[in-house]
Amino acid sequence: MKKKILLLIVLFSLTYVTVWAQNTNAESTSERIIKVDYHKTAGEMNTMFKECIGAGRANEGLRADWQQQLAMVKKECDFKYIRMHGLLSDDMAVYREESKGNPEYNYQYIDVLYDFLISIKMKPFVELGFMPSALASGPQTIFWWKGNVTPPKDYKKWEDLIRNLTQHFTERYGEEEVKTWYFEVWNEPNLTPGFWTGTQEEYFKLYEYAARGVKSVNPAYKVGGPATAGAAWVPETIEFATKNNVPLDFITTHTYGVKQGFLDEFGTSGTVLNKDDSSVSGDVINSRKQISSSAKPNLELHYTEWSSSYTPADPIHDSYHSAAYILQKLKQVGNAANSMSYWVFTDIFEEPGPRFTPFHGGFGLLNTQGIKKPAYFSYSLLNKLGETELQNTDTSSWTTKNDKGDVQILLWDFTNTHPGDSVNNQVYYIKDLPSKSKGSIKIQVDGLQKGKYKLEIYKVGYKTNDVFSDYLAMNKPSQLTLQQVKTLKEKNNTALITTEKVSIDSKGVFSKDFKINENDVFLFNLVKQ
Repeated sequence: MKKKILLLIVLFSLTYVTVWAQNTNAESTSERIIKVDYHKTAGEMNTMFKECIGAGRANEGLRADWQQQLAMVKKECDFKYIRMHGLLSDDMAVYREESKGNPEYNYQYIDVLYDFLISIKMKPFVELGFMPSALASGPQTIFWWKGNVTPPKDYKKWEDLIRNLTQHFTERYGEEEVKTWYFEVWNEPNLTPGFWTGTQEEYFKLYEYAARGVKSVNPAYKVGGPATAGAAWVPETIEFATKNNVPLDFITTHTYGVKQGFLDEFGTSGTVLNKDDSSVSGDVINSRKQISSSAKPNLELHYTEWSSSYTPADPIHDSYHSAAYILQKLKQVGNAANSMSYWVFTDIFEEPGPRFTPFHGGFGLLNTQGIKKPAYFSYSLLNKLGETELQNTDTSSWTTKNDKGDVQILLWDFTNTHPGDSVNNQVYYIKDLPSKSKGSIKIQVDGLQKGKYKLEIYKVGYKTNDVFSDYLAMNKPSQLTLQQVKTLKEKNNTALITTEKVSIDSKGVFSKDFKINENDVFLFNLVKQ
């Protein structure tokens, strides 16, 4: 009996070792294959990712460096709209009342900002907020720059302000232009008392008066909301608008990919990147389902804020992990949203006050000095994709072509390496974090025209277009010298790492094998010569 038991143990051990060896070998030799055909298309490429981008507040848009950075972002990423807080706040000098309580309006600061946006062929996604203090019912404010978050003392005066502002836009930019804009009422009114001291009912009243103010100028102008945090109030907003015959042309809301609350402008609570694969995208898809099953099933859906984290003091924003994260979430969203407005394009962002170090976990695709973070390249590479999408079963890539005969393959690995809930992002992502191998990839394009091509290869990953690692290597100076800024910009100016000459024979096949690491991003641009 003992001999039989011993024999079984030996056989089990050998079987386990064999299976383990096979699995280990399978992992080490696993190959991811992305195979497409130039002639098999999936329709027009959905460019919802570049419809809109966020910025901190309107007054920051009067700065020369802010404008210089946005002009570069427009050129290289081609965002169409931009959304920001504080258009009506006191630092924009929009509203006051004379001694008898009659309103006085002034749009000179807004004109400077919007004239600039129009000059670089961008459009405002107009966020109507916060409350001018002369119109406010209370003193409560948010942020270092003190945006008033109370309801108006007089809703009729609030409606008159919105009407007058909309009329001014019409006179300055023309009816046809303003028809293409979006008017969004307030920001995150469900976060009380942070962004709104009133109730949901009072927000709906604020919304109704603002919507009527916009529509009184031109019924074709688009107005929407509720601009909530955490994908909240979507069914309630539609129900309110339907029941009360209030104009509602689109839905806006927000989502972030961390497991804590929704408001932490000072970065004091600590954040944890959500391990749930459907974080961010799950909210967006659910919002689309809520709209589809509502009384207004065809409303546009705009996520006017989204990012990996909701605080401007989270080092994941500076990390190379962000590049793949952004692409993964956008791919998962698919056609559910009309736009996904990344929050924000620059670290010139003063909600907690001016920042004291060049890399502090700020929201921006660019840091204060205009140095490109890995996240920036997600959008500049997306902007290099062609107009027509090719059929592709790989879930972490896009394959496209343009009318010149060029083919683009944008692919990535997203691996959430965060150790779990016991460690905050603020502790984890500030370290040097080498990436591990994820095996090899084979890309193959069939059906190509015979001839000569140039292959451009772009890459973002650990220590490749990874400015935070470069900054760590400088021992994290609290202030950058001119030379340090120059060095960091030169190392992180373009994701292009190499070019190759390629000849396609009569078989019309291009293929390439290469290695990929965790959170690497590659773009292969095959350019017909």
